Amino acid sequence: MSLLSERQKEELQKSILEYLHANNFTDAFNALKSETGIDYTPDPKAKYAGLLEKKWTSVIRLQKKIMDLENRNAALHEELSLSPAKRAALQTDWVPRAPAAYVLKGHRGQVLKVAFHPTFNLIASASEDATVKIWDWETGEFERTLKGHTRVVNDVAFDSKGNLLVTCSSDLFIKIWDVQNEWKNTKTFPGHEHTISSVRFMPGDQQIVSASRDQTIRIFDVASTHLVRTITGHTDWVRCVDPCEDGRLIATCSNDQTARIIDPLTGETKMELRDHQHTVEVVVFAPISSYAAIRELAGLPSTDRSNRPGAYVATGARDKTIKIWDTQTGQLLRTLQGHDNWVRSLVFHPSGKFLLSASDDKTIRVWELATGRCVKTVEAHSHFINCMAWGPQAPTDPTKANGAPGSGKAEPDKFVNVVATGSVDQTIKIWLP
Repeated sequence: MSLLSERQKEELQKSILEYLHANNFTDAFNALKSETGIDYTPDPKAKYAGLLEKKWTSVIRLQKKIMDLENRNAALHEELSLSPAKRAALQTDWVPRAPAAYVLKGHRGQVLKVAFHPTFNLIASASEDATVKIWDWETGEFERTLKGHTRVVNDVAFDSKGNLLVTCSSDLFIKIWDVQNEWKNTKTFPGHEHTISSVRFMPGDQQIVSASRDQTIRIFDVASTHLVRTITGHTDWVRCVDPCEDGRLIATCSNDQTARIIDPLTGETKMELRDHQHTVEVVVFAPISSYAAIRELAGLPSTDRSNRPGAYVATGARDKTIKIWDTQTGQLLRTLQGHDNWVRSLVFHPSGKFLLSASDDKTIRVWELATGRCVKTVEAHSHFINCMAWGPQAPTDPTKANGAPGSGKAEPDKFVNVVATGSVDQTIKIWLP
């Protein structure tokens, strides 16, 4: 059975003849005319003029429409097939909720620090038991133990590419472990005269910066292990050090109840932040993504200079408070109160909307930065929480961070929704969507 009626056939043939004639395909026109036996006189005003082209373009339009609908359909199917957990993993404002996805057990002492590998699904934990353990946070499986320190390991951090791991200990040594070479301990840095509390790679990974109970901050060259600079100023145990994103400033905090903003090139203290009533346990620079919310919280005007890395820091102390500061003026912008015990760890949410805190009151609290309100409390561990870390984030480009507002911001889809906490209860907990 023919798909076309006689009338449709004739219409099609006449429109083809009209097309051939209009485009001067004379031989083809004559051949088709004689083969079909149609008596047709071309007429630019006839209904057949341009009919073939019109039909052709409408077919293409329909095909495009069909393809668009099919793509939309596939996207909707994919969205439906995503489990709620997978959907949550894509949410840019996810925050931890109980229960934890995994409880990692194996340390024989309290867990003092946790650090995520920037690209692999690995986490490193430092413990009072003098070891560092490596775990797969996606499966909750234990990978290996790094032994080399002889006393408590106080801190652990990866370089930006995840090729090296740095640790520091109460044994007065800093060690570097080669991730790609079976995690071998390749370098050891002497230099401090007392417990080393905190260590970080400086941006660029050429240097490390450490803080110690000997009241100093020291900068070492990674390649040669030489001491580059000793920075003094604090009058008691220096608990924590945090370099800002472009490495032009470092923030430190101490048992002397102050935090300091320091120029690592000169060792000069740029600003002393003084308002806590007890030991300051933690200091952390705010990411550029959080600046708008912090300005809203403090009622500050939006100015160009404050889109540079290092404009604001948050501190947490044994006085149970969290404080947010302007590093250029030294002004205290807001005090966040709610914890019932020492504040031990602070992490800015990669979206810039929240600040997460962990405390000896065994909870994680989520603070909405724009309002300063505690919007969530998670009962997290059975004992004090020493540390907390957020999962891998795409490194921002510090070269762009001095210019336009919002530059240097990690894209919202470039961070992984996972949080790890470590506790006196000797466990690490992994919080997943």
